[in-house]
Amino acid sequence: MNTKAIIGAKVELPYSVEEAINRLRINVSFFGSDVRKIMIISSEPNEGKSFVAMSLWRQMALAGEKSILVDADMRKSVMVENYKIAREDGKELWGLSHYLSDNKKLIDCILSTDMPAGDLLPNVNNIINPSMLLESDRFAGLLNDLAAEYRYVFLDVPPLGLVSDAERVGHLCDGAILTVRSGVTPKGIIRSSVAQLERAGCPLLGIVLNRAGAGKGAYYHKYYGKYYGKYYGKKYYTDKYYAEKK
Repeated sequence: MNTKAIIGAKVELPYSVEEAINRLRINVSFFGSDVRKIMIISSEPNEGKSFVAMSLWRQMALAGEKSILVDADMRKSVMVENYKIAREDGKELWGLSHYLSDNKKLIDCILSTDMPAGDLLPNVNNIINPSMLLESDRFAGLLNDLAAEYRYVFLDVPPLGLVSDAERVGHLCDGAILTVRSGVTPKGIIRSSVAQLERAGCPLLGIVLNRAGAGKGAYYHKYYGKYYGKYYGKKYYTDKYYAEKK
């Protein structure tokens, strides 16, 4: 039996946001039974892909579709901190990096939740260069095992423009959902992301236009915007980078 998780930061979404995520859930269900491993990706930081991944996973689980959310952002994961995830028994939290490094069994790393159909595989210890772990047979085998156990395996991965991790993961997935920040993400970068997915052999299932009509004081920005700028923005990107990409 999986360890029970406590998700301390549970935010009730406004009706319009909840309905948008629900429509996304319905659209995903149209992809067919062969689409099980789905990567949620963005081109750049601060586009909301982790929020979309968490919300879509939650909606699927609430609808009774057995789903697991895998935090495959092994360099700068913020899921555990953002959502205040902990073990119900108070013991040390283990996750994806522990399993892939062969230190822990999978059953010790997967967390059950208060949703019977929703499990989590968090990432606790960030790694400077997880490439070898993501390219390993152990990771590929993990995704196949999860796809046999769960109807949906959602993977939250680093932005395509940051590092090559997303391409490596995408090669093992049945498709990807690209999150785009409305009015912000340059078209050239979006085209580049689509090309990267094609190169990885990962079908683009669709695009989520995020933060459409959202101002600085809007709901999404208030609760989530601060995290991604803190952990990603200044670390990897400069004004020169954006000038070259536009």
